[in-house]
Amino acid sequence: MKTHSIVALSLAFVLFAGVAIAEKKETLTSGPQVGEELGGPFHPLNVNGKAAGEKHCLYCENGNNPVAMIFARETSPELASLIKKLDACCAKNSSAKLGSFVVFCSESEGLEGKLKDMAKDAKLKKVVLSIDNPAGPEKYKVAKDADVTVVLYVKHTAKANFAFKKGEMKDKDVEAIMKSVPKILPE
Repeated sequence: MKTHSIVALSLAFVLFAGVAIAEKKETLTSGPQVGEELGGPFHPLNVNGKAAGEKHCLYCENGNNPVAMIFARETSPELASLIKKLDACCAKNSSAKLGSFVVFCSESEGLEGKLKDMAKDAKLKKVVLSIDNPAGPEKYKVAKDADVTVVLYVKHTAKANFAFKKGEMKDKDVEAIMKSVPKILPE
């Protein structure tokens, strides 16, 4: 009887540990994590904004100001919603010099034109859309399987990080990101 109990208990432990390990592997790590300093300057092709058509460092432009930085592989309705909300949030918090930019990590043909249309259709005033290589800037450690990585930072240090595989970012995630923006704003 004791042997059966020990075997059952051991089996339950192994199953529980396996589930815990499987759940842990599902967590996607992409981009600078909370408390880490950003990787420094990089120069993506800016699609809109004051440096449209040029390779320009948005990290440098924003300096120590609070910033919502997004790395994305492709557009989606949820990403478009997030970009519009961040644009409005940046306008509302202009006194705090809140900045935001999106770096599309892609070499898709026609992407620049698509992003120009997106900026125009969304009437973006503050959020800058840009394009970099598919891997993203090396020192930023953008995961290959991350479709969208959002890093909220101030003084070049990450204060919040959200990463999503393709199709995982939902409206509730957009709301969670927006609720985290105050973490980078002055009190």
